[in-house]
Amino acid sequence: MEKTEKQKMLAGELYLAEDPELAAEMKRASRLLRSYNSTTEEQQEQRQQILQELFGKIGQKALIVPPFHCDYGSNIFAGDRLYMNYGCVILDCNTVHIGENVLCAPYVQIYTAYHPTDPEIRLSGRELAAPINIGNNVWIGGSAIICPGVTIGDNTTIGAGSVVVKDIPENVVAAGNPCRIIRYLS
Repeated sequence: MEKTEKQKMLAGELYLAEDPELAAEMKRASRLLRSYNSTTEEQQEQRQQILQELFGKIGQKALIVPPFHCDYGSNIFAGDRLYMNYGCVILDCNTVHIGENVLCAPYVQIYTAYHPTDPEIRLSGRELAAPINIGNNVWIGGSAIICPGVTIGDNTTIGAGSVVVKDIPENVVAAGNPCRIIRYLS
């Protein structure tokens, strides 16, 4: 049996983002995000309900400050006490696993999606995506970009403005473009 475009997307294979199933899932996410981003700080219960419907899984005491944007939402799996400040974006064309006690400063960008470098393939409308894993007790500084296929280990700090293109181990402070280990935590 041939794979669906969604199955290809989640398997890290070339897929067509314009597929009707994927387009319907993006519309669903857009509707939920529009509702979420129009809530006020007095509507915390409504925010939690929307996040429960939007995400594949979200733990207790999550706080995401609007505006927040994602592609599907259903491919995001977050643990307890996730905090995301203003303007965070998650392109969840593949799975994004976020541990417990993860803190994201404003404008953190988490991108599973990417395009082929071969122009002929890219112009065909096919795309690629690779999963991202963020461990427990991670702090990600403002405007950091987490690129496709990256894993960030537990207890790690990613400095503001960093571009994370390779895995970062646990118990370190890392920063820069490209992001590299600055210090090991004892």
